[in-house]
Amino acid sequence: MNDIRVAIGADDRGPLTDALLAELERRGARIERFGAIAGGSTAWADIGRAVGEAVATGRADAGIVCCWTGTGVAIAANKVAGARAALCADAVTAAGARRWNDANVLALSLRLTTPAVGLEILAAFFATPASDDPAERAEFAKLTGP
Repeated sequence: MNDIRVAIGADDRGPLTDALLAELERRGARIERFGAIAGGSTAWADIGRAVGEAVATGRADAGIVCCWTGTGVAIAANKVAGARAALCADAVTAAGARRWNDANVLALSLRLTTPAVGLEILAAFFATPASDDPAERAEFAKLTGP
């Protein structure tokens, strides 16, 4: 994970966000912070959009967004063309989101995700490549269509 650029934003800071930031730093990621973890706005729609834009424009290789449910920031990130946010509650879902959906933004619930589970999800998300199966690639293409 060294040298990967990760945009991360949350509308609140707490044990989960602190654990994610510490793990990203430990892995040598270059981190761009948004929202409460950057000392900025706590408007979840703005945070989701900003992380989505960082990923879609290539400023970041991947993104992580967090809000109380994880749903709002995921919806906001997905409004950005080129961002594919997946709300994940476990590591298996995170791996599937990467493998079958080529997700590039991980969305997490601050309410439901413990730091330990969050780190498992993070590890699975970054360890799993998108599928190179032609049928799966054709499905990915539908997500970024005209």
